[in-house]
Amino acid sequence: MRCDSQFKCGWSPALAHSITEPVVVVVMGVFGSGKTTVSALLSAALGCQFQEGDDLHSAESVKKMHSGTPLTAGCPGFVRSRKIDSWRSRGESGVLTCSALKRSYRDIIIGDRPDVTLVYLRGSYDLIRRRMAARHEHFMPVALLDSQFATLQERTPDEHPIIVDVGRAPEEVATEIVRQLEERHANDSGIESPSRPAASGETTPGERQ
Repeated sequence: MRCDSQFKCGWSPALAHSITEPVVVVVMGVFGSGKTTVSALLSAALGCQFQEGDDLHSAESVKKMHSGTPLTAGCPGFVRSRKIDSWRSRGESGVLTCSALKRSYRDIIIGDRPDVTLVYLRGSYDLIRRRMAARHEHFMPVALLDSQFATLQERTPDEHPIIVDVGRAPEEVATEIVRQLEERHANDSGIESPSRPAASGETTPGERQ
């Protein structure tokens, strides 16, 4: 799964959405939380571009992760922020993945861009560990999971995140994200949001503030 034009596809009519304005979404979470799968589904839902954050890792960084060495420089935030700004300048929608475990990284990637939405895929240590153990083809050894959770700085209310638990099917996670994006769009536009049942495990209103 790679970036941009590969995922310019439409959302199933059964899950048609009401979002008409450009939307840029940064999907964050530890490795194994399902960022790539969910983001691909989300970009298909929105009919927009998709940038896989792992593609922005250098060959040297990937080699370090293969060897079990945590990256000290974090994700290439400035590169990703430029990608986001290129979408925004053209009035395009896009979905970008990034671990974004530290608040300082998120400040670089999102910063003072109020039109960019942070989505946090939240999962327990045990759940993510089981997933990583099953993903033999992935370049990150399960041994790095401890460092991922140690580095993770939970989102704060002023980041206005959408938080979705990942203990469900990826399609359900993507659908819940679309539902909450619709809700935000409706609130910003002053229109009534469409009635759609919330999926089990959705975030509370307080978490979406």
